Amino acid sequence: MCVLLSGCGKETFYSGSKSKSMLPQNEIDRIERYLSGEADFKDIAWVEERFAKGWQDYELRNHLEADWHNYEHGSSLLEVDLNHLLDRVHHQIREKKNQKRKSAFNRITNFYTRIAAVLLIPLLLGSGYMLGFWSKPVKELPATSVIHAPLGSRVSFNLPDGTTGWLNSGSTITYSLPFAEHRNVALEGEAWFDVFHNEKKPFEISTVNSTVRVLGTSFYLSAYRDEQYVEVVLQKGKVMFSDTTKTKNVTMRPSERLVFRNGEVTLSSADPAKYKAWTDGKLVFRGDDMAEVARRIERWYNIKVVLADKELEKFSFRATFEDDSLEEVLHLLCMTSPIRYKIVPRELNANGTYQKVKVILFKTSRPKQI
Repeated sequence: MCVLLSGCGKETFYSGSKSKSMLPQNEIDRIERYLSGEADFKDIAWVEERFAKGWQDYELRNHLEADWHNYEHGSSLLEVDLNHLLDRVHHQIREKKNQKRKSAFNRITNFYTRIAAVLLIPLLLGSGYMLGFWSKPVKELPATSVIHAPLGSRVSFNLPDGTTGWLNSGSTITYSLPFAEHRNVALEGEAWFDVFHNEKKPFEISTVNSTVRVLGTSFYLSAYRDEQYVEVVLQKGKVMFSDTTKTKNVTMRPSERLVFRNGEVTLSSADPAKYKAWTDGKLVFRGDDMAEVARRIERWYNIKVVLADKELEKFSFRATFEDDSLEEVLHLLCMTSPIRYKIVPRELNANGTYQKVKVILFKTSRPKQI
């Protein structure tokens, strides 16, 4: 049992006020057999007589008091198994039909109820403390969340404040949690944002060399680290752009395009639909030069595009592709411009990885006829 014998093994010492004694092993065994329902007639009679005396049996009482004393000074409240104690006693009470035996068990129950009450008081006090502790608001610990779009893919996202958007190939946004109080994200790559409106808490996007600050806005933002420039196209709302030195501060209006390159800001008119088309799976060119076309094809198909002739950079293109393969796109470019292409298969690197597929564009004397 948890109190009578717990933690004491088969030889339990106890101390009274003036002496020390020990219950004989055979008496301990008889009590155990009685509680387990394995006692014979003699054991039952002996146990009932012993417990019927209650607190008048000084030897038994001293043993129990000593057991509690040892427990109180050497055990952890968290290891107390009151259910084991009370369930065994109560089970015997329910099962015994003989009135005399039931009366004896009532005495035992009363006896152990006193002990259980003593044990429960510190447990309840401790539980009350823990409940009070856990009921207090728990402060969220800072954490970082990262959303990444693998090369050749597009990924939609939903931020904790209700802001939604898309990440283009090879792009990543990072933000800290909790997010509601400070709506700050870091972007490396290309994204479309539909920012949830909150005048009291502006939404800020940090790039390698600039910051974009908005309230409730839909816009396009491109800031690839290796391209050394930032591009913003605003569809609706208002955007405040500034570089890291705060020397360039520009407020944008809808249908404006901002380009920040080499420390200089350029503003021009633009069609936001063109810059949002990729979120719908469309590759759109509207008079873009060949360098821009090559850059966007690289991201779209996760390849490497090489312009073999410098003059190709002067060409511009206007087209819309949707669910077209790389060769279909290249074929159409060759049909509308004096260029040809060569696809170089992936090659194995020395470290065991593969290079990207390479597309080499060459200038021809005249475009092919459609």
